[in-house]
Amino acid sequence: MNQLILQAQLLELGLVRYTPAGLMALDLSLKHESQVQEAGKPRRVSMEIKAVAIGETAKRLQALGIGGQALFSGFLSNQRNGRGTIFHVTAVESSP
Repeated sequence: MNQLILQAQLLELGLVRYTPAGLMALDLSLKHESQVQEAGKPRRVSMEIKAVAIGETAKRLQALGIGGQALFSGFLSNQRNGRGTIFHVTAVESSP
């Protein structure tokens, strides 16, 4: 199974583009910071990840705006150029 759920902050929004099927696509960057347990010890995690959203999800992310916090769900894939990983956001929920 390929599923990622990440609480993060919307760091960057790219320019709107459209898929060959005519759906809105939006490139973005997300920033996550937390503390987790690894091997019984606390570990601070801070990371940025490139992401993309298509269709209605892209519209929701535009409305969220830069700096907005949310729970992002989706899957991981190779980037179009084959270099690196990209998070395909398929759902967004407001953070508490």
